[in-house]
Amino acid sequence: MDPIIRSLHHVTATVDDAQADLDFFARHLGLRLVKKTVNFDNPGVYHFYYGDQNGTPGTIWTTFPYKGKGVPVGTKGAGQITTTSFSVPEASLDFWRQRLRESGGSLRDRETGFGEEAISVTDPSGLVVDLVGVRHDDRTPWARGDVHPEQAIRGLHSVTLTIRNPAPSIAFLKDLLGFQVVNEAPGRTRLAVGKSEEPGKTIEVLHAPDAPAARNGLGTVHHVAFAVADAEEQLRKRNELLKLGWQVTEVMDRQYFTSIYFREPGGVLYEIATVPPGFTLDETVEGLGQELKLPPWEEARRELIEHSLPPITLR
Repeated sequence: MDPIIRSLHHVTATVDDAQADLDFFARHLGLRLVKKTVNFDNPGVYHFYYGDQNGTPGTIWTTFPYKGKGVPVGTKGAGQITTTSFSVPEASLDFWRQRLRESGGSLRDRETGFGEEAISVTDPSGLVVDLVGVRHDDRTPWARGDVHPEQAIRGLHSVTLTIRNPAPSIAFLKDLLGFQVVNEAPGRTRLAVGKSEEPGKTIEVLHAPDAPAARNGLGTVHHVAFAVADAEEQLRKRNELLKLGWQVTEVMDRQYFTSIYFREPGGVLYEIATVPPGFTLDETVEGLGQELKLPPWEEARRELIEHSLPPITLR
């Protein structure tokens, strides 16, 4: 099949407290809040998008804060993304160690298995987040006052899928989504769009035959999205998957992109999202993330929705 995936688009997680989530990802990790909106399928819940200055696909991390909504704590395990990794300059790891210790985060150093050093930290909801030190990542970072450009996160590095039987999942990525195996380590396979281990274009498959079954809930990653150029390519890929017998959703309007969803053989939920129209559809670049943005079909209920959301402050 003709590979059309450009990169990762975003990763989405279910989290607990909205303010704690903002503090960790925007203040401590220094990501930009590029969109403050609501879960289109449950508008009583925020949907935060974090990323670089423009919310470029491949830099985007998104969360649904479900505190007080009756969602149980999830179980990390097979059929799930169990680690989300961000790319930072290799020389900045000492800076991040000190910064994260001062923030009260629980962290440890680890080797990726592919020749890189990484810092693994647990966020306030229990999500595992890695900062991977890389030598080359030319993406321009979003840098706030106390995080300088030479230290700042460049964007997503990769996601790690925990899979009991990795062979079908690897074949799916290669044969249907155009990924290539670019590196292997004991119990772990790294794949990328193209033939290099470029940050933001990489997936790791953890071979975990004895892993417990995953259960979605607070502190777990919900899905990973892959970027395609436009709606035409998205529809083409949807039709290819349907013809091969895979169950794929209808195209869904997410305002800043359109999406389709399906599960890969190991059970991980995948999304294919378009690059356009992007996050400046309803805000200027300078004003991204400042106001609560609702899809047009929810504007008539703005007062009710705003009243149902917890108060938050972007510090």
